[in-house]
Amino acid sequence: MPSRWDTIQDAVGRERPRRRLQAGLLLGVASLFVTAPAQPQARKPQPPLPEQFVIGRRTFFDIGPPFEFYEIFSVHRTANNGTSVERILVTPPGDVCTQPASVEVAVAATAGSVGDLLGGMNPCTIPEKDLRRELKRCKKCLIFSGADVAMQVGCGGEVRRIRMDILDRDMFDPYPATPERTSWTMTLLGRLDKLLGSAVMDRPVFTLSEISPPGRPEPSPLLKDLENGKFDGLFDRGSYRPSELFRQAQIPLAKPTVEVTSISPFHPKLYEAPPYSPLAKAAHVEGQVTLTLMVKSDGHVASTSFLSGNPILRSAVAAGIAKWTFPMEAAGQEVHVAIDFKMNCQSDRR
Repeated sequence: MPSRWDTIQDAVGRERPRRRLQAGLLLGVASLFVTAPAQPQARKPQPPLPEQFVIGRRTFFDIGPPFEFYEIFSVHRTANNGTSVERILVTPPGDVCTQPASVEVAVAATAGSVGDLLGGMNPCTIPEKDLRRELKRCKKCLIFSGADVAMQVGCGGEVRRIRMDILDRDMFDPYPATPERTSWTMTLLGRLDKLLGSAVMDRPVFTLSEISPPGRPEPSPLLKDLENGKFDGLFDRGSYRPSELFRQAQIPLAKPTVEVTSISPFHPKLYEAPPYSPLAKAAHVEGQVTLTLMVKSDGHVASTSFLSGNPILRSAVAAGIAKWTFPMEAAGQEVHVAIDFKMNCQSDRR
C-alpha cells in the first residue's frame, strides 16, 4: 500500500505535464497578442476653419480721459466667399459734462476669406494650456496700458472663448518678447484695424477744443445685441458694461450756456454774450461775473473793472464785451453788467 509520500509524488508527477501544457497555451496566446498588428486609434477630426467669429477688445491707457475704449468686431463670410467686418466702438464719457459716452459703427468688406484674415491659424485648435501659460506670464508686472482681448468662435458645434492679454511692452517695445498666441492675436487685430481704420490709437490724448459726439448710428442686429448685453461678458475686466454705455449715449447732453442777465443804465445797440471758454468748461467753472465798464465817445468800451467772478471766466468776458457798441448818450458813462455762466450739467452725471 502506497505511503502518503508516494501518493504526493505521484500527484506531483501527474500535475507537472498538465502545468507545462497550460503554460504553453498561455505563452501561445500571449504571443498572439504580441505579434498581432496594433489597431490604429481613430483620431478626433479637427474642426474646420470658422466662417465667423466675434472679438471684444478693451484698450486701456494710464492717460486720459477717457482711459479705456470698448470695441466689438463681428466677422463673417459673405455670399461670394469674401469677408464682412463690422465694428462697434463704445467710448465712456471723457468728461461727464462736455464729452458724453458715444457709440460709433464702422463697416468694411474684403475679397479675402475669413481664413485669410486669420492668417491660416485655426483658433479652434489652439491648446488651452498655451493660452493659460501666456495669460500667466506677467501676473506681477506693472501694466500701464494694453488690451484685454476675447474671441468668441464656434468650434465643432460648441462656442469657445479665447482670452489673450496684450501688454504695453507688446504694443510699444521695438523688441518685445511677445508669446506666439499673443503675437497672432495682435496681427489679426492689426488686419481688422487696417480694414476699418484705427478707432483708438489715432485719437488725441487730451484736447480743450469742442468735441461733438458722433451722430446716432443706424439700427442694426449687432447694435441690438450690444444694447441687450450680449457682449458684456467679453469685457469682465472693464470699468463699464458696454450695454450700460450704450444707454448713456442715448441721453442728450445739455450744452453750457452764457446769458447776459443785467445791463444798466444803458443797453448796447450791438452785442452778444461772451463765449464759454474751453478751459472753463474743462474745469467745470461756472457762476456769475459782475463788472462795470466805461463807454468811449464812439460807443465802444473804453475800460472794464471786474467786481466778482472766477478769473477764468473774466478773461472770456473781457474779450467778448470789447466788441459791444453803445448808443451815443452812453458816451463817458459807467455801465453795470452781470453775466451768468452755467454748465447745465446734471448732478448725476458729475
